[in-house]
Amino acid sequence: MRVLVTGGAGYVGSTLVPMLLAQGHRVRVLDSLRYGGHGLLAAATDERFDFVQGDICDEEAVTAAVDGVDAIVHLAAIVGYPACKKDPRLATRVNVEGTHTLLRARRPDQKLLYASTGSIYGRVPDYLCHEGTPRAPITLYGETKAAAETAILDAGNAVAFRYATAFGVSPRMRLDLLPNEFAYQAVANRSLIVYERGFKRTFLHVSDLARSMVWALDRWDDVVDEAYNVGSEDMNLTKEDLARRLLDHVDYYLHFAEVGTDADMRDYEVSYAKIRAKGFTPRVSVDAGLAELVRGVRLIDFRNPYGNV
Repeated sequence: MRVLVTGGAGYVGSTLVPMLLAQGHRVRVLDSLRYGGHGLLAAATDERFDFVQGDICDEEAVTAAVDGVDAIVHLAAIVGYPACKKDPRLATRVNVEGTHTLLRARRPDQKLLYASTGSIYGRVPDYLCHEGTPRAPITLYGETKAAAETAILDAGNAVAFRYATAFGVSPRMRLDLLPNEFAYQAVANRSLIVYERGFKRTFLHVSDLARSMVWALDRWDDVVDEAYNVGSEDMNLTKEDLARRLLDHVDYYLHFAEVGTDADMRDYEVSYAKIRAKGFTPRVSVDAGLAELVRGVRLIDFRNPYGNV
């Protein structure tokens, strides 16, 4: 299969692309390289890999990128509420307008898999979230992803995966994801301050996130034209649970603060029964992922030129 991955040089894409190549697919990546392309250097050794540098809102670049492919995995986005809050105009342009640019260029027979997010649900009054739960995003990130998801599913021959919070080591590493940040602070600073300790999140290792995409492309007719929560009930954890599990892998000072709020306001459990019934379950546990993170973040060394510590 010939697969286009938009935003393929990012945290998820740099994990997904090698998986697709290993399965024998030909892979083209469209990416603006906002965060660089080092995560895909290993893929460049494979002759089935192709790269197009371009903006997801550039009609000409997108039209060229979709030409000749059988399937599209749409990852290109400004991800997370802090990044969207920092530049709201860019977030709307990339997440919403960029998706419409892709839809105009894409042929109806090209499979389209969209990386959506649990942030589209916002607050969940019943505490248990499933695909039928009304979407009520409370951040710009959630709003833009919800708008893009609606447009994609309305276009047909598409699948939307509403992912849990990703974590784990990736070739293009991120430290702004909750478990990754916890691990880095614990290793680098030997301390961690946690607020809203009882708030519950659900997590998914980045390798399982990427694997779910390969899985969906292989079983397209069985999953097409639906939205699915992707994760595991075993990884519905409070912030306190996550921080205490991290103590099993690295010794650090843990403090729970009574002040501080998270604008995303996610505090609920998620049901993954729908995708489990189709045959997909994650493989990497929270504990295995935390152990990996502790090993990985020890390789990250930021030097502050203005401090002696």
